[in-house]
Amino acid sequence: MNPTDEQTAAADAFRTGDHLALQAGAGTGKTSTLILLASATRRRGRYIAFNKAIAHDAATRFPTTVMCKTAHALAFAAIGHRYARRLNGPRQAGWKTGMALGITKSVRIGDREVTPKALSNAVLRTVTRYCHSADRTLTRHHIPHLRGLENEDQHTQLADTVLPFAQKAWADLQHPDDGVVRFDHDHYLKIWALSDPKIDADFLLLDEAQDTNPVLEHVFTAQRAHAQLVMVGDSAQAIYGWRGAHDVMTGFDGHALSLSQSFRFGPRLADEANRWLTIADAPIRLTGTDAIATELAPVDRPDAVLCRTNIGAMTEVMAHLGAGYRVGLTGGGESPRSLATAARDLKEGRRTWHPELLLFPSWGELQDYAEHDPAGRDLKPFVDLIDQHGPDAILAAVDQLTPEADADITISTAHRAKGREWGTVKIADDFLPPKDTDQQDANGRPIPGPIDDNEARLAYVAVTRTRARLDLGGLSWIHNHPEGHIPNDPQPAVA
Repeated sequence: MNPTDEQTAAADAFRTGDHLALQAGAGTGKTSTLILLASATRRRGRYIAFNKAIAHDAATRFPTTVMCKTAHALAFAAIGHRYARRLNGPRQAGWKTGMALGITKSVRIGDREVTPKALSNAVLRTVTRYCHSADRTLTRHHIPHLRGLENEDQHTQLADTVLPFAQKAWADLQHPDDGVVRFDHDHYLKIWALSDPKIDADFLLLDEAQDTNPVLEHVFTAQRAHAQLVMVGDSAQAIYGWRGAHDVMTGFDGHALSLSQSFRFGPRLADEANRWLTIADAPIRLTGTDAIATELAPVDRPDAVLCRTNIGAMTEVMAHLGAGYRVGLTGGGESPRSLATAARDLKEGRRTWHPELLLFPSWGELQDYAEHDPAGRDLKPFVDLIDQHGPDAILAAVDQLTPEADADITISTAHRAKGREWGTVKIADDFLPPKDTDQQDANGRPIPGPIDDNEARLAYVAVTRTRARLDLGGLSWIHNHPEGHIPNDPQPAVA
C-alpha cells in the first residue's frame, strides 16, 4: 500500500511508544493502517477484534508477531475454559431459572402485577447488565427499567425484589461444574475482568473502540503500565450506547490522530457524511476519493434498504415481498418473529414472555400504552404494523425470507449495517425529522426542533454504507433543516 500522510503520521507516532487514539472515519482503511503499524516493529502485539469473523480475517493479514483474538477468546484461554462444562448448556425458559432461584410469587407494584416470569426475566437482564459494566459489585443500579414501571418509586420497589435474586444468580455462576443459571460467554468475560488480568504483550490494538463495553475498557486501560495502547474506531459511529457500549476514545489519555481519507466513496458522498458529522459534533470530517464518482440520486432497485428500526425493516420486507422480490434480512428473522409471536399471544388473551411486553396482560392494554403513554411511543409503529397486517402475516413474511447471498435486495437496520457496504443503497422512510417547535421563522413557518446527537450518528452510519449511489429517501429532510447546512454545500439547506 501507499500510505496517506495521515497513515504515515500514525506509524511515526506508534514508533515513539506513545499511547494512541486513532479516529478512523467510514471507509478510511483502519485495518490496513493497524497492519502498517504492526509490520514496522518486531515487538509482540495483540489485536483485540470486535467479533470472531473479524479476528479470523485479521489473522490472515497481520504479521505473525501479532495475535488476533476477540476479548472473549482471551478470557476463555485465561479463565473461561474452567467453565467449559457449563458453557452452552440446554436452553430453558427464564421462569424456570427463576423458579430454581426461588422466584415463585407475583408482586404488586403500582397497578401492575409483576409475575414470576417478569421477575425472572429482570433478574437475568440484571446479571447481563452487570457483566457488561466495569463495576466490581452487583448493585441496584444494574436493575433494568421495565415498561409499565417507569417512575422511580416503582423502579425502587422492583429493585428491592430483584436484587437479592440477581446476587444469588451471580453466586450460582461462580461454580465451574454445575448450577441452575445457564452459563454464557459474557459470564466468564466478567469473571476474567474481575481477576485484574495482565495481557502478555508489548502493545495492544483495540478495534471498534467506540463500541467497547465498560468491562473491556477497564481491562484494556489497565494494561497501560506495561503495554503500548492503541485504540482505533470512529466516535461518530458510537451507536450502541443503549445496550451498554461506551465510546472509550473520548477522553482517552493518549496521542489523538485521525484518518479522514475515505476509499469507499467519492467527494459528493463525503459532503453528505460531513453534514451529519457536523451535527454530531464529531472530531473528524471526511474527504472522498476522486477514484469513485458516488452519486446522490433516486435508486429504483437498490442493493440494500437501510431502516432506522426493526419495525421499519419488517415493513420494507413485506413491501418488497409483495412486489415479488427475493428479500434478505440482515440478522435473520428471529427478532420480528419473536415480536409477532408475542403480539399473537396478547391478542389471543395469553401473557407473553417477550421482555419488552411481558407486563401487559392484553393487546388492548398495550395499544393504550403505545398510544397515550409517552414512554410507549416507540412501540406505536409495532402496534400499528400488527393492527394493519396481523401477527400471522408477519410470521408468514419471516418464513419467506431468503439468505442474503441469494436475495434480490437486502433489508437492514442501520445498526446491523455498520461495517457493511453495498453498491447502491436507499434510506427507508422511518428516519423521521425532529418535531417542529412552537416557534416560527421570519416567513411564518414552524422552526424544526434540534437533531439528537444519537440520531445524527445513526444517520452518518446509514449514508456511508454505499459505494456508487445513495438514495437519501427518508433522510432527504436534512436539506431543509437549519442544522443541515455545511460550508460550501452543493445543496444548501433551506433556512
